[in-house]
Amino acid sequence: MIIVEQGDPREAGATALLQQSHALMQSLFPPEDNFYLDVGDLVAPHIHFFTAREGDILCGTGALAIKDGYGEVKSVFVAEDVRGKGVADALLRQIEDKAREEGLPMLKLETGNVLHAAHRLYRRHGFVDCGVFGGYQAANSSIFMEKLL
Repeated sequence: MIIVEQGDPREAGATALLQQSHALMQSLFPPEDNFYLDVGDLVAPHIHFFTAREGDILCGTGALAIKDGYGEVKSVFVAEDVRGKGVADALLRQIEDKAREEGLPMLKLETGNVLHAAHRLYRRHGFVDCGVFGGYQAANSSIFMEKLL
């Protein structure tokens, strides 16, 4: 069973997963197109950070950044050995539930153009392509998506 709960990105297991995610993004995209949040940024008051575990094993992370008029999905990452088991789905449901609880009308996200599994995940959850938002700049390696809640 997958358990998703509020977490602390500074906890060793969460930090290790975030470092894996950052290393993957650095291997796929140029530095100017990496928009992940560092561990320290994920403890800000406007960020809700979640972890997923299967049994005692921490296996995924995700976050909701509260913005002006929307929530932004950040730091969704699942350990390679548990991909395909529904961990990302569970994290995204928790992020959406928290956004609704916060009274947000919409979720938005930026993801990489070559992260095809992420595209399928987000579309399965009702996200559609949208234009650049927030402080982002248009980039060839970015896809922007949104979902009305």
